[in-house]
Amino acid sequence: MLTIENCRLTWPDFTADYSLTIDEGTLCAVAGPSGGGKTTLLHMIAGFETPECGRLTYRGRNLLPLPPSQRPVAIVFQDHNLFPHLSVAENVALGLRPSLRLSAAEMTAVLEMLDAVGLRSYDRRKPGDMSGGQRQRVALARALISGRPLIVLDEPFSSLDPQLRRDMIRLVDTLRRKRNVTVIMSIHTPEDVADVAEQMVLIIDGKVAVNGSPAKVVSCIYDRGSSAKPTS
Repeated sequence: MLTIENCRLTWPDFTADYSLTIDEGTLCAVAGPSGGGKTTLLHMIAGFETPECGRLTYRGRNLLPLPPSQRPVAIVFQDHNLFPHLSVAENVALGLRPSLRLSAAEMTAVLEMLDAVGLRSYDRRKPGDMSGGQRQRVALARALISGRPLIVLDEPFSSLDPQLRRDMIRLVDTLRRKRNVTVIMSIHTPEDVADVAEQMVLIIDGKVAVNGSPAKVVSCIYDRGSSAKPTS
């Protein structure tokens, strides 16, 4: 279980204060308006933002003193952060061994992971020769092969067309179940993930506004949108 208790981050023009529990093995979607604090929450979990107070624990272990490299978290950014001079296989291999000095067994694991995301035949290509959706699959493979139990996806599919975005979400769900990892995914289109997520959180103005089932949160989002529109 990942537990966040009263974690506060303060800037001159914005304050975030999070309290949230995410069960192990689930897919938790994080929704909310742009600038509302979704990315800040995910970056705090991964260790790129440090709260001034509060507690952040996973399996009872305090994560706050740990740098990102020592946390049980692998993160996939919106721009995927692939190295253009490395091959697809090498980019994935970084999740196993940053030195890229892989044993035969580790190289086999890389190819098996590429097979899992449907890119086995692309192992020698460079990221620049691939589509946006394919590059995100590479980034996902790198995160999963790391063996870290928490996978954080920061708006990973927002640049993809609707059908490809839904296909990628279902791939994430399939791999999450097979590898028994916890996935925390921020998303601008919560309806795309409502049928696969077990939990959804609505973040507004740096706080958890609603937390519960996807149906509950999506309904609340649409209710808020309707109430904001002028009536005729």
